[in-house]
Amino acid sequence: MLKLRIPPPVYALSTAVLMWLLDSMFPVIELVKAPWNWIGWFFIIAGLFIDLWSMRLFLKEETTINPFKPDNSKSIVEQGIYQYSRNPMYLGLLSILLGVAILLGSLSPLFCLPFFVLIITTQQIIPEEMTLTNKFGQVYLDYKHRVRRWL
Repeated sequence: MLKLRIPPPVYALSTAVLMWLLDSMFPVIELVKAPWNWIGWFFIIAGLFIDLWSMRLFLKEETTINPFKPDNSKSIVEQGIYQYSRNPMYLGLLSILLGVAILLGSLSPLFCLPFFVLIITTQQIIPEEMTLTNKFGQVYLDYKHRVRRWL
């Protein structure tokens, strides 16, 4: 299985490349024309901000940001953006991909977004959740009950 073996940014980059290929080869309906497609930069910048903020909170708590080793976590980060999403780093990557889709402008790149959500959920988030449940028990289960997986 690929679970916890491929870095999430690699999934995001692969998705972005697939989006570009679909837009180049099969541009289904141009949804966002220039110059309006530049709105995509807002989502890219927002995604980068979310990712950096999330990482900063992990570093502040002195817990691991290594997606391959969730068992090295020292604590559950619950402040800041983690009050609203259990996975803001992945949410940030999704926002970046949405921005790329808007920049490209056609409908076809948008088809890749659900694929990214599915692959990150199955290959990264669910294995992380299992590890964190085993490590932190009821504390993590209570957090899961209070805060949604994505948003």
